[in-house]
Amino acid sequence: MLNDNISLENTTVLVTGCAGFIGANLVMRLFASHSNIRIVGVDNMSDYYDVRLKELRLRQIEAMKGAWTFVRGSIADRSLLDGVFEQYSPAVVVNLAAQAGVRYSITNPDSYIESNLIGFYNILEACRHHGVEHLVYASSSSVYGSNKKVPYSTDDNVDNPVSLYAATKKSNELMAHAYSKLYDIPSTGLRFFTVYGPAGRPDMAYFGFTNKLREGKTIEIFNYGNCKRDFTYVDDIVEGICRVMRHAPERRKGDDGLPLPPYKVYNIGNSNPENLLDFVTILQEELLRAGVLPADYDFESHKRLVPMQAGDVPITYADTEPLERDFGFRPSTPLRVGLRHFAEWYADFYGKA
Repeated sequence: MLNDNISLENTTVLVTGCAGFIGANLVMRLFASHSNIRIVGVDNMSDYYDVRLKELRLRQIEAMKGAWTFVRGSIADRSLLDGVFEQYSPAVVVNLAAQAGVRYSITNPDSYIESNLIGFYNILEACRHHGVEHLVYASSSSVYGSNKKVPYSTDDNVDNPVSLYAATKKSNELMAHAYSKLYDIPSTGLRFFTVYGPAGRPDMAYFGFTNKLREGKTIEIFNYGNCKRDFTYVDDIVEGICRVMRHAPERRKGDDGLPLPPYKVYNIGNSNPENLLDFVTILQEELLRAGVLPADYDFESHKRLVPMQAGDVPITYADTEPLERDFGFRPSTPLRVGLRHFAEWYADFYGKA
């Protein structure tokens, strides 16, 4: 197991996408576990989904009364980002700001180029000029594209993206590698697998299904239910990020005497892909238990099996052995436990049936 080489105590950490699902949970975890940490958050508060959820997360962060600074703006705004780095000099940067969503990238490609490519380039340039000790950034299981081999390993070839979103995330990894090589910036990419949990993203299946069922609409289950997803509870994702933050890839030289890029990529997934039909069954049971839906709800009349949609893949399945080897951790929250937490939160936030 790797030893920590970065202390987060008395350290300034920049978290982009801080009002997002993973970003907000990360900020709250860092404040809960470190008494002398300063966190600067950047978020453009995009209306890609219900902004009330982002405002809720920010209120939860502010209630913790930590050394917190929030900057509203986009990482695609070079001058704003440079100003943040110059004013706060973060030692560790966690870039979670991105335009998310596979299907949205088919109809709204411009926002992906702006945030995921231009924005990430701005992050790399700022890290280059301000002596950042460790850049941790979000990649995605989507980079595995049409790969047939499972479980997905970070050693696999990932040159077959099936969506623009996936292509931008793979581009992030390539850009980070180049900057690590050229400018000796320690960077770690994290390929997240289908993150879910309370106050999550409404465009994700579990949240979207719940909204539709609540409204009496029909949910569509793609690939006739023959998809499998490696659902990963948000607390497990955050735990993985926190551990990775504390160990920057070490600078060293190769056999030729030349510097090797201080660069790593890890999967963070539950390593237990669930069939979508089983997932829907567990979700509906937990929604009934939490009172989100009435006890006599007719699920069968509100489900429809449909073909695979463009940009989707039939299975996601993470090989997390490197994460476990290097950091002594692997995600393990059972799907039912995670969906129970979500259903209870949903009932509290939106009300019972």
